[in-house]
Amino acid sequence: MSEEGDRLEPADWEDFGDEMHALLEQCIGRMKAARDLPWQPLPAGLGDSLKLEPSETGSGTAATFRHLTEDIMPYATGNTHPAFFGWVHGTGLPVSVGAELVAATMNSNCGGRDHGAMKVEQAVLDWLLKLAGFGSDASAILTSGTSQATILALSAARTRLFGKEIRKTGIQSLPEIAVYLCKGTHSCIAKALEVMGHGTDALTFVETNEALQMDMAALKAAVERDRANGRVPLAVIGTAGAVDTGVFDPIDDLAAFCNEAGIWLHVDAAFGFWTRLADQPWRDLCRGIEKANSIACDFHKWMSVPYDCGACMIYDRELHLQTFSSRPSYLEHQEAGLGGGGTWYCDLGLELSRGFRALKVWTAVKAIGMDAFGNAISDNCRQAGLMAELVEKSDVLQLAHPVTSNVCCFYPEKGDPNEIAARLQLQGSAVFSTTKQKGRSCLRAAIVNHRTTSMDIIRSIEAVEAQVRLEATNTQV
Repeated sequence: MSEEGDRLEPADWEDFGDEMHALLEQCIGRMKAARDLPWQPLPAGLGDSLKLEPSETGSGTAATFRHLTEDIMPYATGNTHPAFFGWVHGTGLPVSVGAELVAATMNSNCGGRDHGAMKVEQAVLDWLLKLAGFGSDASAILTSGTSQATILALSAARTRLFGKEIRKTGIQSLPEIAVYLCKGTHSCIAKALEVMGHGTDALTFVETNEALQMDMAALKAAVERDRANGRVPLAVIGTAGAVDTGVFDPIDDLAAFCNEAGIWLHVDAAFGFWTRLADQPWRDLCRGIEKANSIACDFHKWMSVPYDCGACMIYDRELHLQTFSSRPSYLEHQEAGLGGGGTWYCDLGLELSRGFRALKVWTAVKAIGMDAFGNAISDNCRQAGLMAELVEKSDVLQLAHPVTSNVCCFYPEKGDPNEIAARLQLQGSAVFSTTKQKGRSCLRAAIVNHRTTSMDIIRSIEAVEAQVRLEATNTQV
């Protein structure tokens, strides 16, 4: 029986070290072999083999690590594979394994206090705000992702509009609000309004122009109509990289309109924010984003930082603090010691207990550098363009919409796109998702994979064409 104070530690540290080294070698080996490891169907009974019992006695480190490598690690989402295009899933970075190891070893709570992890997060956020073009009065916080960041941003918008007393009085006496967005904008906007208590009736959908961007005349008309009917505009949602098409709203024009109309501009830039690192013409897609009141983005998408890590940026630090700061007595600030420090991130968001997300971002930026990330992002945009070219040359595929950035959607001449996507996934050929364009189901590729090459694009389109031709042959028979 283990001694007091020692019950959860390894019985033999030397054996534990050997087991950890072996596990690390297998993790590195898997990442090195990512090109040969597409998504694979789960074996029957996997869920049963992973069950935990209330009276679990513990199998020891060696046996448990074998479970990790044999029963869990092989059955990942598949997003580390270069032909994974189906959803905007980041693809991971080898260097991040080291960052996650150190973060777990430190086990820091980044809600507050004066310790090294807080300085790392501040360094990351200072860099991010400079990249966004925000001024010295702005602030930011790392989140689990854009969905959480959206709640923070719209909460700050509400505080600016109705005052900080809203935190005490609630929304019962507020007038009906309106939030403006295009159809197809990410569902996190609707969820944020649900959580905030306003509900999805607060959404006002604005028509798009021929390029599928928010139409400025339609936005102006919608705001005028709502104000005439007693609805109070809370925010306009601009999208930097639409989910279905990769289209960017005219952020510069939106910022000018919102500034004149006194409406908060929030930019959902979950993956599109990172075009600011890309070559021209893609770098200009985010033009004007520095004029937004808030921005939400993800590191775990196009930056390939391991899940999960997003960020919320807000143009006014004082407003940000007014919206979320709350210090009970047990969190009272000390002038010196561990309870000191400057920024406490619990004052800028919803979480008091926060993981050391910043370390994997800092490590990626420090080790790899912005030029390499920018080149990879530019590659993906070129690859989406190549996919569109191949589709337009194909006799069995049809492009659904011109490529703007890194998303390519197309129709097969024969067959159900959902069935085609499923067959390709089961074969391990490629992962496409499906969506609808102009009321018609199509295949969608969202390319954010730093491992992807032009040859992966060519092979994937060939695999789609083979399925469509097979469908055509079966139909004729």
